[in-house]
Amino acid sequence: MRDFANVDVAPVDDATAECNCIRQDTFVETGTYPENISFADLYSHRGIEISMIVGGAGIHRVMEQAIPCKVGDIYILNTNIPHRYYTAEEGTSLVVRRILFHPTEWLNGSYGDPSKGEYCYGVFAENATASYAVLTRQAFDKITSLCDLLTVELLEKKGEWRMAVRAYLSLIMIFFTRYVNRAIKNVPSETTPTEWNQISFVTRAIAERYGDENLTLGKLSEALFISKSQLSRLFQRLTGEPFKDYLKKVRLNIACQLLRDTDMKVDEIMQQCGLRDATSFYKAFSLHTGYTPIQYRKTHQKGENTMSILNEISENLQIGKAKIVKELVNQALQAGISAQTILTEGLLSGMNVIGEKFKNNQVYVPEVLVAARAMNAGATILKPYLTEEGVGAKGKVCIGTVQGDLHDIGKNLVKMMMEGKGLEVIDLGTDVSPQTFIQTAIDEDCQVICLSALLTTTMSVMADVVRAAEEAGIRDKVKIMVGGAPITDEFCREIGADVYTVDAASAADAAVALCKV
Repeated sequence: MRDFANVDVAPVDDATAECNCIRQDTFVETGTYPENISFADLYSHRGIEISMIVGGAGIHRVMEQAIPCKVGDIYILNTNIPHRYYTAEEGTSLVVRRILFHPTEWLNGSYGDPSKGEYCYGVFAENATASYAVLTRQAFDKITSLCDLLTVELLEKKGEWRMAVRAYLSLIMIFFTRYVNRAIKNVPSETTPTEWNQISFVTRAIAERYGDENLTLGKLSEALFISKSQLSRLFQRLTGEPFKDYLKKVRLNIACQLLRDTDMKVDEIMQQCGLRDATSFYKAFSLHTGYTPIQYRKTHQKGENTMSILNEISENLQIGKAKIVKELVNQALQAGISAQTILTEGLLSGMNVIGEKFKNNQVYVPEVLVAARAMNAGATILKPYLTEEGVGAKGKVCIGTVQGDLHDIGKNLVKMMMEGKGLEVIDLGTDVSPQTFIQTAIDEDCQVICLSALLTTTMSVMADVVRAAEEAGIRDKVKIMVGGAPITDEFCREIGADVYTVDAASAADAAVALCKV
């Protein structure tokens, strides 16, 4: 079974990498969008980045714009564009699949030449720094399929694989241009390409040499053959903050990371971050975080044992070792780890991995079922502790197979995936009447009703449930999801339901999103 999570020909962001590198990976972002953010908090890449949101919802910060994003959105960013993904709410996650590549190597002729109008097939027309599209399910599946084919070529590297990769990249770009919703033009219109390249050089130098105490604006201006004052004005105009403040924030962010993730002494961290004056460092760190370095470490650092046991819970859940998961959950509780932490960073973390693998056809129904059983085994132990800690479910859902239909395999799988996302699910079973769905939603205060059908002869019952919800006066309070082999998005819209999903993992993500509305 192929693993599409990480494929590297060469690291795109390695300063020593050659121009023929390309990378495809999938990452999960759990950090929430902060109130105050600067360019120093963002990332940039030397190559083109194609990003697809494949799970969750959140915020994509591109330079100075904060753009809401969700499953089905796709972005293409030009080289050296500062950006970063965040989740919209604490406790949620955003899953992003991306391709990073150098255009001059992987796009043919003028399509890879930034000075030409056809550069990247017109994706960056009119001086756009990035473009994005909100795709239909069909279009999203098409681009996903092209990405899968590209991944196969990168993995197998069979004859003429480079030509195949170029072809798939070109197809992705061409297909994307048909659906572009908006171009992101953050760079002021009066800014020339040369000026933007100069600022990209400076931000890249800071990212790579933040620990060099001799890194100064004067040295960088000499390297660019412009005056220090000119570079200073240009940097502030394009980033919104002075060079010195930007550099200090990058160094302090690195110091925070080292305090969280290592056991280095504070003075060693100062040295590594290019900070030499202890008095100034402590004052700046306190203003930046609200803590002293020691307080920050105590508050934010996770002990090695804590991380180890949570990772073990997640890994054993993914392979369905229910007995071991139960033992590890008990060990974690005895070690003083909160039930909420065990739930979110152990159990739900493991189920999120399974959900994404299921979406990408890396695991199948049997693997999902055994993982869900392991999840339930651990959650059963945590339930009384979660009640004590005041931790509630992310939402409440009732689910069932509609009246006249006795099939329940798909319904059961959806239920497990939803529970794996932290939802409380009331399973009404099979052959459920419209009145039972509606009464349960009212009595249990459900936010979502999920309807399943396998037989075409029972599809009409879904429309009956929608009408019953309207007649009961709860249609504006309860969302209705539909799914099953004969169901389509067109049918969903036709009967007035809210959401149709093609698989259990997508259904779980959609239910979580609906419960937040």
